[in-house]
Amino acid sequence: MIYLTRKEHFNAAHKLWNPNWSDAKNEEVFGKCSNKNWHGHNFDLYVTLKGTPDPETGFIIDLKLMSSIIKTYVIDVLDHSNINLDVPFMQGKMASTENIAMGIWEQLSPHLNAENYRLHSIKLYETERNFVEYFGPEG
Repeated sequence: MIYLTRKEHFNAAHKLWNPNWSDAKNEEVFGKCSNKNWHGHNFDLYVTLKGTPDPETGFIIDLKLMSSIIKTYVIDVLDHSNINLDVPFMQGKMASTENIAMGIWEQLSPHLNAENYRLHSIKLYETERNFVEYFGPEG
C-alpha cells in the first residue's frame, strides 16, 4: 500500500461564533476567534490518497489530475473567501478547522476514489502549530 500526499494552500477568513450564545459567552469560549470583524489564516492543506500504483504508469493517480481536482472543488471555493459567508459547503456549520476539514473531505471524496486508490485523509493546518487530521466518516 502506498500513501500519496498533495499539499495545497489557501487564505481565508472565518469567525467562531455560536448564534445561540451571548456575545460574552462567545468571547469566553472562542476568544479572539469570535471577533465580530472576522480573522484570517494562511491554511495549508494536505490531501492523502491510499492505493496501489497502476502497473503501466507506476502512479496511484496522475498528480496533475489530483491537483486539478483539489483546486476545482476546494481551493477555488475557499481561497480568499469568508468561510462563514461565501462557502456553500460550510453554510449552517461552525467554521472550526475540524468542520472545514470534514467539509473538504465531503467535496473531494466523490472525485478521489477509484479502483486502485481512495481518499485516505485530510490534514488541515490553520497555523503552524494547530492542525486537524480527518480520516473520513468511517475513520
